[in-house]
Amino acid sequence: MATAFKTVDNVQDQVSPEEWAIRVDLAAAYRLVAHYGWDDLIFTHLSARVPGPEHHFLINPYQLMFEEITASSLVKIDVEGKPVMPTPYITNAAGFTIHSALHMARDDAFAVMHLHTPAGQAVAAQAEGLMPLTQTAMLIRDEVAYHEFEGVALDLEERERLVEDLGTKDAMILRNHGTLTVGKNVGQCFIKMYFLERACEAQIMALSGGVANLYHPPQGSPEKTAGQGKNGLDVVADRLAWPALLRKMDRLDPSFRN
Repeated sequence: MATAFKTVDNVQDQVSPEEWAIRVDLAAAYRLVAHYGWDDLIFTHLSARVPGPEHHFLINPYQLMFEEITASSLVKIDVEGKPVMPTPYITNAAGFTIHSALHMARDDAFAVMHLHTPAGQAVAAQAEGLMPLTQTAMLIRDEVAYHEFEGVALDLEERERLVEDLGTKDAMILRNHGTLTVGKNVGQCFIKMYFLERACEAQIMALSGGVANLYHPPQGSPEKTAGQGKNGLDVVADRLAWPALLRKMDRLDPSFRN
């Protein structure tokens, strides 16, 4: 028998305007992940830190599909993974392990996205990782770190190694696992993930024709393109792409704002 869908009241009047704006952006990101087919049933996570000294952050309710998530249904948890507001939902321990590590260690990691797409996992299983085969890959590649697979991320001790491996970079390939990005806001985090995932998809398609048939870019062009990406992706996200994506979600289904 199917479990009845749990609904929550709108919490806008219970949180600050700043938190509500972050909730809306994060709910939109969940809907966009579902729209682009990057979701993995109820698994994987996107999170955002709430302003304030408590280091609370928002994460998805474990029972909901990504296309069901709203601004009010997001669960606000503390650094120990415990809800700090009443909620009918539960959270995922693995999501807490990965996201809490980065939110607590990096002041600039206000948003964190982690996905399990087939393309991302495939590149994560390849020895060379992300290769400079396309413009998209070259724009993000210098920002990509790597973390070795340690099993399902339930061990809190892994947090230190995640933080160390990411360093000051904004993207990570979790070996044999998936992809991860961080950003100063939800929009920047999402756009970096978009570029990372598109690069992985293109790499798998390019390799399907065989390594011998690959055309490699001229010497120096990957480094030049990496510099362009490092300087430009955040600006593109803030001023152009993220506002456009919010308008897209409003056209598709504005209920994420509830």
